[in-house]
Amino acid sequence: QVQLVESGGGLVQAGGSLRLSCAASGRTFSRYAMGWFRQAPGKEREFVAAISRSGGITDYADSVKGRGTISRDNTKTTVYLQINSLKPEDTAVYYCAASSSTVSSVRTMREGYWGQGTQVTVSS
Repeated sequence: QVQLVESGGGLVQAGGSLRLSCAASGRTFSRYAMGWFRQAPGKEREFVAAISRSGGITDYADSVKGRGTISRDNTKTTVYLQINSLKPEDTAVYYCAASSSTVSSVRTMREGYWGQGTQVTVSS
């Protein structure tokens, strides 16, 4: 079992940057592909980014491609998401997720482990 705790959210101005962290409990962190999702008010949760167990493969939603970077440190059992050039439409609750499947299936995952989320608000 994996417990996930996100941090790093907050209020930022458009054009700024933010780095989210997700700390995972347990010694099996490296067995999971990890992902970031977000949910804006009144909208469905959507995929943002994913990273493979070793960190060698990444996947991004078109909405953050070129602006976002997902990374992980298996020694610290932590996954990160940096987003640059933030836009008001990036405003959402950001969730971290762990999947025992492959990185390519993270974007459509339903089962797995989820964090409680961290709020990101981008002001214009």
